[in-house]
Amino acid sequence: MRAVIQNSVGGPDVPFVAEQPDPSPKAGEVLVRVRAAGINPVDGAVRGGFYPLLGEPPFILGWDISGTVEAVGAGVTAFKASDEVFGMPRFPKQAGAYAELAAAPADEIAVKPAGIDHAHAAALPLAGLTAWQGLVRHGRLQSRQRALIHAGAGGVGHLAVQIAKALGAYVVSTASSDKLDFVRSIGADEVIDYTRDDFTGKVRDVDVVLDSIGGDHADESLKTLRDGGVLVSLLNVHDATRAKASARGVRVERISVVPDR
Repeated sequence: MRAVIQNSVGGPDVPFVAEQPDPSPKAGEVLVRVRAAGINPVDGAVRGGFYPLLGEPPFILGWDISGTVEAVGAGVTAFKASDEVFGMPRFPKQAGAYAELAAAPADEIAVKPAGIDHAHAAALPLAGLTAWQGLVRHGRLQSRQRALIHAGAGGVGHLAVQIAKALGAYVVSTASSDKLDFVRSIGADEVIDYTRDDFTGKVRDVDVVLDSIGGDHADESLKTLRDGGVLVSLLNVHDATRAKASARGVRVERISVVPDR
C-alpha cells in the first residue's frame, strides 16, 4: 500500500509518500480501505514533535478515517466486506490513517451514514466524539439545562452546539464577529462576540461549560456557572481554578477524547 510516513519530526515538508507493507486485521479487527482521512490539530502537533504521542519516527499519522471494509478478522460479526465505515481508531496510539489501508478494532468504528460522503465522514470522528463525550459523558447535559460552548464556530464547538440543541438544552456560545450568523444558524440561542464583549458580564446560571480554549478562560468561565455546575475543559485547568470550583461545588472535568463506536 501507499502511505504518508515521516522519518523525523518537523514541518509540513517532512511527511512523504512511500510503499509500506499492507496491514492484516487481527482477531476483533477490520481492515479498512481508506477513502478519506481527517486532519486535526493534534496531527500537526505530533508531526512537529510538540506532542509525542507516537514516540520517535518513523510513523504514519492520522486517526480519523472513512472507507470500505476490505476484510474482517476472527470473531468480527458486526461488519462484512464492502461495508462503508468511519471512526477514530486506536487514539492516542498509532492508527495509520494516512494510508490506503488501515486495520482498526471493530468496536471503535461505526457504519457510515448513507447521507454523507467519505470526506465529510472522515472530518467528523475526533471533533464529534470530543463534543459528545464532553457534553454527555462528562458534562451530563440534560434537556432544559443551560450550556455555554466556547468557540462555537470551531471544529469541536460547532458540533457541540448542535449536540446540545439536540439534547434540548438552551445554548449560549461565543464566536468571532464574522461567525455569529453561522453559530446562530446551527441552533445557538445566544451568541456572544468575544472580540467585542466580555462573556462573563452576559452569561449567568449555566449548568455546563465546554471550554476548548484553556488558560485563564476556564477561570473566567467559573463566573458563569451556577453552584454545582460542571466545567468541562479540553485543556489543563489551573489548580487555583480547581480550588475555586470545589468551594462552590462545581465539578471540573479535564477530558481527552477516546475511541467509541
